[in-house]
Amino acid sequence: MKVRQNSTLTAEISEQLRLQGRQLARLRHARRVKQIDAALRAGLSRNTAYRIERGDGGVAIGQVLRYLDAIVPGATLKDLLTESDPSLVTLQTKEATKRVRNLTLAERQELDF
Repeated sequence: MKVRQNSTLTAEISEQLRLQGRQLARLRHARRVKQIDAALRAGLSRNTAYRIERGDGGVAIGQVLRYLDAIVPGATLKDLLTESDPSLVTLQTKEATKRVRNLTLAERQELDF
C-alpha cells in the first residue's frame, strides 16, 4: 500500500519543513536564481524544486542539500536556518524600504492647523 509521506508527519515537523522551504525560496530570490536554473544545477526536476520550496516531506534530504548547494555553493543547512547569507541582509533592507507617496492637496489641508 502506498503511503503519502506528508500524512505521516506531525504538525510540528510539517511546519519546520514549510519554514525550511520558504527559507530556501527566499534565499534563491535573494541570490536572483531562477527555480529552473537551481533545479538543473542540482540535477533535479523543476517539480522536485517546487516540492522542496513547498516543504514536501517526501523529498529526500540529499535532494534538499543538492538544491541548497546549487543556490549557494558550499552553504550548509546551518547557514540556511540562521539566514547568515549576505544576500538575505540586502533583501531584508530592500523589503524594509517603502516608497512614500506625496500627500494630496486635500490631505495637506486636513493636516493644516
